[in-house]
Amino acid sequence: MPPTVIRLTRLAGRLLAATAAVVGLVAFFLALIVATDGAGSGFVAWCAVVGIAVLAALRRGRRRSWRGRLVPYLPGLVAAALALSVCVPTVPTARRPPAALSSVTTGHWRLSTGSRVAVYHYPPTGDSPRHRVPLVYLNGGPVRGISLLDHRFLRRLAGQGYDVYAYEQAGGGRSDLLPMDQYSITRSVRDLDAFVGKLGKGRADVLGFSSGAVVLTRALADPAVAGHLRRAVIAEPGPVDGPTARMAGQKGRPSARGIAPAMTGPRSTHVPRYAVAFGLMRLGLLSPDNGLVGQAEGDNAFTAADLGSDTASAYCARDAHRIPVEDTRENFSFSAAASLRVQQTIKDSPSVAPRLRRSRTPAMLMLAECSSQVRQWQTTILANDPAVQRTQYMPGVGHHMWNGLGDNDERAAAVITAFLQDEPAPLPDYPARADVPAFLRDHK
Repeated sequence: MPPTVIRLTRLAGRLLAATAAVVGLVAFFLALIVATDGAGSGFVAWCAVVGIAVLAALRRGRRRSWRGRLVPYLPGLVAAALALSVCVPTVPTARRPPAALSSVTTGHWRLSTGSRVAVYHYPPTGDSPRHRVPLVYLNGGPVRGISLLDHRFLRRLAGQGYDVYAYEQAGGGRSDLLPMDQYSITRSVRDLDAFVGKLGKGRADVLGFSSGAVVLTRALADPAVAGHLRRAVIAEPGPVDGPTARMAGQKGRPSARGIAPAMTGPRSTHVPRYAVAFGLMRLGLLSPDNGLVGQAEGDNAFTAADLGSDTASAYCARDAHRIPVEDTRENFSFSAAASLRVQQTIKDSPSVAPRLRRSRTPAMLMLAECSSQVRQWQTTILANDPAVQRTQYMPGVGHHMWNGLGDNDERAAAVITAFLQDEPAPLPDYPARADVPAFLRDHK
């Protein structure tokens, strides 16, 4: 074999060995991150990896010249640099909530539960008759700020004579954070009850959307809370308890997920630190209260572009190339860790069906044609809550039913206001309980 080929073969072998060493050290670092739950912002794992790399280099460097002894340190240096990028924050570690909105005054209320939440009030406007009962809006998330798209819809409802209140659930938007172990679906229900009580206006109507609809459904299953609610609009709910969360099933008509243009803007998941932290949390390998990335830092890091595919899934496939901008970078807020924590408490909870069957609060279920939610999550509520008086299947819209496209906001508002005023429904009562088997069989 020619000398040149021998040298190239040896060089390739050394490069492969060095690469394998780097990969092995990085993999070991990630394993330690999981084992230590990210202790010390990841520096506990980093120190262990550096120590192992130094010991390995010392052992390999024995009986070599001083220059030869430096070579074994190179893979360790590369691995240490890569691991260090996971340990060093690139955003502030203290909470930086969004700036105040210019379109509505932001208040902060301390609830009897201890939560301090951001509150938005839209008094009734326009020429429509004033409605005496306040309307409370629960946004989706679960721990997320209210988008500007939702704020516009709330103004529409106020323009129809409703006294509209909305609050961002603890940890979301401009509301104060909670200790991680205090986030739970039970706490969310207690906060709703405390909020309605603090309004001091007697019973309230409540519109719950997505995870907000889950909170509302759980509230209907609690007689002490349900007694403070006059009417409930359950819009596009997710799973409400452990048995429902474990249900597999179908979704609505095709959404824009996978076909919509990629959302522009910075992504936290393009930064090694947050890609590792959020990825491991999503896989359940890091706890929401991990030591790698604190709650406040995670909130500061997460961006709207990180939810790009989830946003697309909230629209029909036909709208893939005209998805509206739901929020601004300045107003967007999402707590991935707290949301995972709330979702886990739902998965761990027993069935609410026995209590929901005793519900007497008049309710309406809203379903989107292109829903990204599992239909069985939604139809289970219909089956178990005898007080659901009507179901409104909204054609031509995805999970985010009021989205500013065409007349979607107008149609959603018409459905909601008709129910709240006990007027005839704009759409057929569909699917009724007897229609559910055919509804699921036809993949609607």
